[in-house]
Amino acid sequence: MPRCLIVDDEPAIGRALSLALARDGWSCVHATSAEQAQACLRDQPFDAMVVDLRLNDMRGDVFLHVACALQSNLAEKTLFMTGDISPKADALLAATRCPAVHKPFDLFEVTAQMRRFLPRREAAG
Repeated sequence: MPRCLIVDDEPAIGRALSLALARDGWSCVHATSAEQAQACLRDQPFDAMVVDLRLNDMRGDVFLHVACALQSNLAEKTLFMTGDISPKADALLAATRCPAVHKPFDLFEVTAQMRRFLPRREAAG
C-alpha cells in the first residue's frame, strides 16, 4: 500500500484528506507542522506528500527542500494545496514544479492528482 504524508496545520483538513486518500488505497500519516513532518520523514519512507503552502512554522516550498534532502523521491511526488491566490504564491508554486490545488478544493481532485504519483500497473496480457 502506498504511503502518503499529509502536512497541514489544520486538523480538519488533515482528517478529510486522510479519509479520502485511505478510501483510494493510500496509507496516510498527518503531520500538523513542518517539524513534526520532518520527524516522520526521518522515521519512515513515503511514496508521496500533500503539503500546505502556508504552514505555521515553515513555508511549504521551503519544507519541500528539507523533505527532499531526507527522501529525494518526493521531489516529483508532492501535491501542494493553498488558499493563497496571490501572484507571490503562484510564483512559489511554479518554482517547485509540483502540481497544486486551491482551497477550498474538491477531494476528488486531490485523489485524482495523487493517482498520478502511483507507479503504473502493467496491463494484463
